[in-house]
Amino acid sequence: MNQENKTIEFRNLHSKANPLILYNIWDVGSAQAVATGGAKAIATGSWALAAAQGYQDGEEMPFSILLQTAKRIAETVNLPLTIDFETGYGASKCDNLRALLQVGVSGINFEDQLLGQQTLNSVNDQCRDITALVKVAEFERTGLFINARTDVFLQQPDVAVHPQLMTEAKKRILAYQEAGADGIFVPGLTHPQLIAELCDFSPLPINIMMNDRDTSLSQFTQLGVSRISFGPYPFISLMEKIKKQSRVLYQVTE
Repeated sequence: MNQENKTIEFRNLHSKANPLILYNIWDVGSAQAVATGGAKAIATGSWALAAAQGYQDGEEMPFSILLQTAKRIAETVNLPLTIDFETGYGASKCDNLRALLQVGVSGINFEDQLLGQQTLNSVNDQCRDITALVKVAEFERTGLFINARTDVFLQQPDVAVHPQLMTEAKKRILAYQEAGADGIFVPGLTHPQLIAELCDFSPLPINIMMNDRDTSLSQFTQLGVSRISFGPYPFISLMEKIKKQSRVLYQVTE
């Protein structure tokens, strides 16, 4: 399957009736494991990918490592691949996207937080960047699914305040759609009623991050979610298992 067809397939996998499930990975080995398990698409997570290489999240890892990882995954796993692009890895975000498209990437997550700050990029500036990325994909003729992430909720840990943030979230959804985004990712939003409201409102498929063990996949489907991802949790879970096994092996006590 060529890259353009993979992108079309990836786009079609976003459905309220049957949400796309992305069990986020961080290298070729984890991508192959998830693919063998029956995944329909592969998605990296920036936190996990950076941690696996000994870096902190937030674009501290060089883009060259992300690019090489994406290239190896695309070469070895014949599924649509979406990459956590964070904020684009610096001022050369268009060149960086072009490089990702040339190694076989079908989608990206592109977020509106300002790195290192508890604030968001302005709507106008974020829309300008989204439109610029769309133009890169059009020039490359590969197709691209831009999952526009807004950190409106993630930057507010007090969930009691989240209802007050819905107006801002909705404003950004419509603006990002107009700029050319294909989906909306709202990490940090956990209240079922608010998720359902956003899914009803949004003209684009909504992506929710699964971080509550008490919330079932079926409940997200009932709420109207089209895409479910797991962020850093698969990596964290596996590392904790390795730590426990190592403690037994080396008889380490806390």
